[in-house]
Amino acid sequence: MITPLRVDAIIPALNEAESLGRVLDLLPSPPVRRVIVADNGSTDSTSRIARDHGATTVLEPRRGYGAACLKGIEALAHDPPDVVLFLDADLSDDPTEAGALLGPILEGRADLVVGSRTSGARERWALTPHARFGNWIATRLLKVLYGARYTDLGPFRAIRYESLRKLGMADRDFGWTIEMQVKAARMGLRHVEVPVRYRRRVGRSKISGTVGGSLRAGLKILGTIVADYVSHGPPVSGASGQPGGTSRRGTPS
Repeated sequence: MITPLRVDAIIPALNEAESLGRVLDLLPSPPVRRVIVADNGSTDSTSRIARDHGATTVLEPRRGYGAACLKGIEALAHDPPDVVLFLDADLSDDPTEAGALLGPILEGRADLVVGSRTSGARERWALTPHARFGNWIATRLLKVLYGARYTDLGPFRAIRYESLRKLGMADRDFGWTIEMQVKAARMGLRHVEVPVRYRRRVGRSKISGTVGGSLRAGLKILGTIVADYVSHGPPVSGASGQPGGTSRRGTPS
């Protein structure tokens, strides 16, 4: 008999009272056993709504997407899961698709699964032109420098807890997602992409909603790739893991 893997979700949130309750209600349980909402200094009722909908809340007052994710990871340490699911609190990700992301890990085929917004169905203007362009550059660099095939740096993703711990994540802001993918490629983690739906977020984006925010995020993302490559050079041959080109079934191509 196969023992089901324990899956916990981490949701970084900053002033997401309008959407968070719906996100939590739509997350399937099982497979998700516990949800950590990492409140990044909200001034609205984000934390109260999280608790009212059964989530555990932790506070990270230092602003930054990565800072909130790191605080959420800290909260898992006393009772660690087998798999960690990350998603945003703004309802742009579809929580009902959690099973699609978890599938390749639960089946033993992957260590990291990234939801590809560019390969899935998305609402018009949900992914802005400057965000799509930044994604294109970053994923091309991942392929050229690390041999890792991706189409997106999307926040909706799942990773084995032990793999996440070994990555030693450190970025506290815009570079969080690319840091994970760069380090996963360097460690040789098996990675897969699955197409996911993507919607226009509820409320105003803190990053991609403005050209300035997107520019700062883009520069941080590219800087993260360049800094790692300059510091460590190319990964050892064969260490970038099984290439994770997107397929409709979430299988490596």
